[in-house]
Amino acid sequence: MEKIFSLLEKELVVALGCTEPVAIALAAATAKMYIKEKITSISVSASGNVIKNALSVGIPGMSFTGIDFTAALGVIAGDPSKKLQVLEGVTKTDEERAIQIVRERLVTVKTADTPEKLYIEVELKSASETVKVVISGEHTNISYISYMDEILLDQSDAHLSANNTLEKFPELSVDDIYSFITSVPIHRLDLVKKSVSLNRAICEEGLSNDYGLKVGKTLYEQTQKGFLSNDLATYSMAFSAAGSDARMAGSTMPVMANSGSGNQGIAVTMPVVAAAEKIGADEEKMLRAVTLSHLLSIYMKSKFGRLSALCGVTVAGASASAAITYLLDDDLFKIKSAIQNTLGNVSGMVCDGAKAGCAMKVATCSSAAVQSALLASQGLCIPSTNGFIEEDVEKTIENFCRLGNETSRTTDQVLLDMMVNKNK
Repeated sequence: MEKIFSLLEKELVVALGCTEPVAIALAAATAKMYIKEKITSISVSASGNVIKNALSVGIPGMSFTGIDFTAALGVIAGDPSKKLQVLEGVTKTDEERAIQIVRERLVTVKTADTPEKLYIEVELKSASETVKVVISGEHTNISYISYMDEILLDQSDAHLSANNTLEKFPELSVDDIYSFITSVPIHRLDLVKKSVSLNRAICEEGLSNDYGLKVGKTLYEQTQKGFLSNDLATYSMAFSAAGSDARMAGSTMPVMANSGSGNQGIAVTMPVVAAAEKIGADEEKMLRAVTLSHLLSIYMKSKFGRLSALCGVTVAGASASAAITYLLDDDLFKIKSAIQNTLGNVSGMVCDGAKAGCAMKVATCSSAAVQSALLASQGLCIPSTNGFIEEDVEKTIENFCRLGNETSRTTDQVLLDMMVNKNK
């Protein structure tokens, strides 16, 4: 049980802004600590997965976007001690200074030649100094630092094992997670309770104000007009998507990220919270369900990878579906069926970067989560004769993750080519 608590504490982290640009800002802010003179150049080299997620997503409190701007902002005002909240407290004055650095063409950005999916290298130069910082494997994992010709830190290989959660928890399974959430003392779920509080707040913000595509707010308003029914599925879609709307548009409100993703943090918590409200579940049942969703997502992402050519919200949808099924009918077989149903439904959704449109994917996967849970609660499950679905849910998860991992490199290359060249 203590190992699972450690897993929750490691993977549930408060984040401000989309984690890929935030990680770029973190690398830049860390590098700035070593430079004593005026900076003359900022070079950013990142993996394709990082670039596509940092290309156009909103930066908290800022009107400008872009990798060059984010790196400059990290140098100007980032506080590396705050990790994924590195840009907390940045001002409009900081924004103007960062914009000026970009306009002076002091920042260069390129795609790193690396097989790693999460890789960020920032090099700062002054008249007589050079410092390089690398983040790899995880969004806050600084694996390399050099100043001039001196290597100050080199853990370039360590993240490969550090990022593989299953090496630390080889016995983890859906059965283990279910056993944990049904037996854990409720007073020990304060971190999960905090995730509900933080993520609910940004979802309510998205419902109340105009952010991004206004997916969540629009869906909710249509229920008020009677064009959509204010049922479990629509409410879950609207509530969850509203949080993604706000976050992708640069809201300054923090979220509780799951496995390095704030959108995933929203998508594993809020459909479950919305369902609990509609069902009338008490707080204890809701917290156990959200814990189930968090842990299933962490478990699947440890196999799937933090970044992939496939959308990570599909994992969140499957996790939320299992948790909603737990709320409807506390039956392990049905909970597993919900995972099977969701993965068999939304598995082909690609990730074409972090952006306003992510809220639509959150809505889609939240809807699929409810549909799959309702089917599972009636004893209905996609049979093992269908596609990559197996009789054993663990094998289905392995197949799904294999689909993401083995097709990822080619798909990512094509997607990134489309994204960076569409305006040329």
